[in-house]
Amino acid sequence: MNTKNINPIEDTDANRDPISGEPGAHPLGAGVGAAGAGTVATVIGGVVGGPVGAVVGAVIGSVVGGLAGKDVAEQVNPTFEDNHWRETYSSRPYVEGDRTYEEYQPAYRTGYEGYDRYGHSGRSYSEIETDLQRDYEANQTGNLPWEKAKHAVKDAWDRASTSLKR
Repeated sequence: MNTKNINPIEDTDANRDPISGEPGAHPLGAGVGAAGAGTVATVIGGVVGGPVGAVVGAVIGSVVGGLAGKDVAEQVNPTFEDNHWRETYSSRPYVEGDRTYEEYQPAYRTGYEGYDRYGHSGRSYSEIETDLQRDYEANQTGNLPWEKAKHAVKDAWDRASTSLKR
């Protein structure tokens, strides 16, 4: 396992691979995907190619399913993000003291869901900001105008982009 330069305090969310030590491991997502696809491929391979087809199908299906499961695991978890922002929003410099979390919640959601939707396009936040503004204003449920919400949107975008790159 690659343990050099790993600071346990700064590295708690890195999702390190237990074998290689590389960040970004998603063993549960990969395992679920591998198991599901491996099972389906075994059945199909067994029907089409007999016992040898079943073995080959299981191996190929497990690899493909593992990769698909890893992709699913790398998506933003809205429950986790909502809990994080609910607990930490009041410490953010742009939050006005008399505003509740519920007023900022749509902005945070726009940010992390926006990263999930647009973040893999290769475009920067500034290139996506007008799309995020449109999304926020279309789904706005409170009275927080874009000029006040945009800081929370960017904050949530930045957090999602950082946590999914680990």
